[in-house]
Amino acid sequence: MKFPVTTPVLFLLCLFFSCTSPSRTAPPVNDNSGSPSGPLEELQYQVELGTPDSLREASRLLQNRDLALSETAGSLGAAGRAIYEALYPGINISFPGGNPPINHPYARILREAGGGNYVPPPQGSRDFLEYVLPFLAYYGTEVPRAGLRNVLAYLDRAAQLNPRSVLVPLFRGFALEKTGDNSQAEEAYRQALDISATCYPAELGLIRLLMLQGADESLPRLQDLSRRYPGNREMKRLLIRLYADRQDWPGADGIIAEMLRQNSRDGEILLLRARILLDRGLFQQAQVSLDTYASIDTGSREYIFLRARIQAEAHRNREAALNYLRPLSRSYPADTEIALYMARLLLESPRTEENTEGKTILNRLLGDPSPAVLALAVENSIGQENWKDAKAYSDKLLARQKNNRDLFNAYLIERALGNYAAALSHARELYNRDSSSEEAVSSYITALTETGRQSEASRIIEQGLAAVPGGTQKSRYYYLRSRLRTNEDALMNDLRSSLFEDPLNLDALIAMFEIYHRRKDERRAAYYLRQALTIAPNNPQLKRYEAEYRSVLGQ
Repeated sequence: MKFPVTTPVLFLLCLFFSCTSPSRTAPPVNDNSGSPSGPLEELQYQVELGTPDSLREASRLLQNRDLALSETAGSLGAAGRAIYEALYPGINISFPGGNPPINHPYARILREAGGGNYVPPPQGSRDFLEYVLPFLAYYGTEVPRAGLRNVLAYLDRAAQLNPRSVLVPLFRGFALEKTGDNSQAEEAYRQALDISATCYPAELGLIRLLMLQGADESLPRLQDLSRRYPGNREMKRLLIRLYADRQDWPGADGIIAEMLRQNSRDGEILLLRARILLDRGLFQQAQVSLDTYASIDTGSREYIFLRARIQAEAHRNREAALNYLRPLSRSYPADTEIALYMARLLLESPRTEENTEGKTILNRLLGDPSPAVLALAVENSIGQENWKDAKAYSDKLLARQKNNRDLFNAYLIERALGNYAAALSHARELYNRDSSSEEAVSSYITALTETGRQSEASRIIEQGLAAVPGGTQKSRYYYLRSRLRTNEDALMNDLRSSLFEDPLNLDALIAMFEIYHRRKDERRAAYYLRQALTIAPNNPQLKRYEAEYRSVLGQ
């Protein structure tokens, strides 16, 4: 959430910053070493605390006629309003107009923050707000991690000037969260809540960290917070995302519908709806949302990015998607999501030069990797069967987040490396999270089988075969049962049943190929290999067999 600069706010700021300023080197009104001694000191004290209650008290103090005529009070009022608008939207606090000078330090800081520019405090400054107000340029935005790290020292100095303020641990938590230091971020957010339980942005920060860990408690905590602050858009957006992450589509759809009833041309929600529909593979509905948004703005970063996704995912048109992404990446060179999506498309390309470009982008992103970057590095290494690198990336990723895909990939890696006990540990955690997921069931049964727990695996398989009517799920259960068979005829019967339920079951096709390959029945082996290659032409294992069977395949 970038510090908002709407037309009315710009008008008020211009009105505020219309007089001459005292010297920039003037000391702050209150040195924070004791209790406030007068109305002006009390105003500064309340603004610097930065809690909803203290900002509400600051707005009340500004009703004082004497303070209303003070340029310093006007500057503090503008600072308080900026903090309120950036951190606590939805809470009704009314800051009266003031009259701070246009060349006052706060005026420049707020002006630059509104444009996303961080203004470092002057060397030797003793004014607490000169250290924290510039952070409004970064708060709630996507900024380069290096930039966030550079401001941590300024926040440390601010903490020395005023250890009572909630702003320092809150901003510190946000910077650490964005740089990937989640344990330190959690500590900072908890410190902010210890100072003020009403600092709900810190609670939102903790919930975001819990979401990364896949913690069940994130949903009830966010639901409770949203009930306490029903008008808060950031909470609604996060709740939509949390429902979407859990594939609770009715939950996400309900909030989206409510917000669009309030404003059918709410561009932010239209784009969020389009993104979720894309994630669900509902491309036509996503297109409708994007077409509606196009009547509002066709130049926004999110709109163009989602158009690129439509081309790549709905139309399988990599070139068209890259035509959207290349100019977008030049306009937003620090945007990790754009670079990451480009890297994924390029790494999937059959063209060597595009593959090389994708690896170059990924390697650049790995210099300071987010969890999403590590996840792509894991998948790319798995695709290349580079299991050593895959494990190194996976271990780093699991230390920062642990969603279902991360656990499944960790299971694949440990299994490929022959670490069957570790593979079982990941598969069991995945299964315990979601026993209805075909991927979770399959990996858990396989892990049980490979660690000698055949009876437990067999029990789950037979329950599954009895429960599902047919199709891909039943096909998967037949394939998994085939792996428990010691008799080859029974094994092949299960594989044939698997392919009857789903002719595109790649594992069953490969298993049938391998049986005929061992029997040196090249004609039947080639039959199954040809079908498997149609489904997975870039599979490294199949590519090796393709070279061996080139003449039989008629290549």
